[in-house]
Parts: sequence; structure tokens; C-alpha cells
Amino acid sequence: MSEPASISASIAGRYALAIFELSREANSLPALEADVTALSESLAGSAELREMISSPVYGRDAQAAAIGALGAKMGLSEPMSNGLQLMAAKRRLFTLPQLLKSLSELIAEEKGEVTADVTSASELTAAQAAKLAETLKNQTGKTVKLNTAVDESLIGGMIVKLGSRMVDTSIRSKLASLKNAMKEVG
Repeated sequence: MSEPASISASIAGRYALAIFELSREANSLPALEADVTALSESLAGSAELREMISSPVYGRDAQAAAIGALGAKMGLSEPMSNGLQLMAAKRRLFTLPQLLKSLSELIAEEKGEVTADVTSASELTAAQAAKLAETLKNQTGKTVKLNTAVDESLIGGMIVKLGSRMVDTSIRSKLASLKNAMKEVG
């Protein structure tokens, strides 16, 4: 991780922990989870929002007004809204993507969930995804949420990343292994 990225993650982590703890004390973790989902979707879908949080052109007051209006319109919980206002006042809104990621991880940990990144050659059916989630749950002892993606270059099979473990059963990797073995022979 580059130094600026690690600094951003560190800043976001402190704000995320504070917002999470305040939400937990208020018994409003479901509201916080809804806030994280809504803000993530807004951030992904709005170039204007991404520009507003990262551009030095916008001053503290403009960022605070914009994030306040956004919070009111989205009906964000009090800890999230107040946290975003504080971040705007301290010129820390550029860490919003890292904040949302940290909050998602804290919420998942609190709920006893882990997230597995699954990349497959074709779209998983609901039955396949459920069976994979159940298999991973049996291995980890925790509820597993799947982040699925499709990469047709895998040809077949899938790559599953769960924490620090990765299982690659793709045909592409098997062909690459076979190619390396053939190079050693000839």
C-alpha cells in the first residue's frame, strides 16, 4: 500500500470506529448498515459526489453544506451524519471510500460475517451461489456474503478469495501451470 493510501485508510479507520461505536451504543447498527449501502451506491453512481469529496476547489463550508444536504436527503442516521459533518469540517471527506469500506468490515465482524470475493467464468446461478456460500460457511464457521464478478478469460472454473486464502480452480490457471511444466521439459 502506498503511503498516502495507508494514511487515508488510517484516518478513515479512526472515523469509522467512532461512528460504529456511537451507532452500536444507540442500538442503530441496522441504520448504519443501510447508510453505508446507500452512500456506497451514491458514491459509485455520482461523479459530482466523487469530485466534491476529493477536489481541493471546494472549501470546508461548501463541502459541509453539500454533505449536510446529502445526509438530510438520504435520511442518514445521526452518528453517520454527524461523522460526515466533522469530516467535512476537518477536510477529511476524501477518505469517504475508505470510511465506507472500514464501516462495512466492522459491521460484518459484529454480525459474524465474512465476505468472499468470487470471480467465475460465467454468472453463478442462485443455487450455485447458495451452495458455495454454505460450503464456505462450513469451513469458516461464519456467515459468508459473496461478492461475485464474471471474468470470461478464466474459460471455466472460479477464483475464490476469503481473507488471506485464495483458491483458483480456473481453467486459465491450469493451462498456465501446464504451459510452465512444458517449458521445463523442453
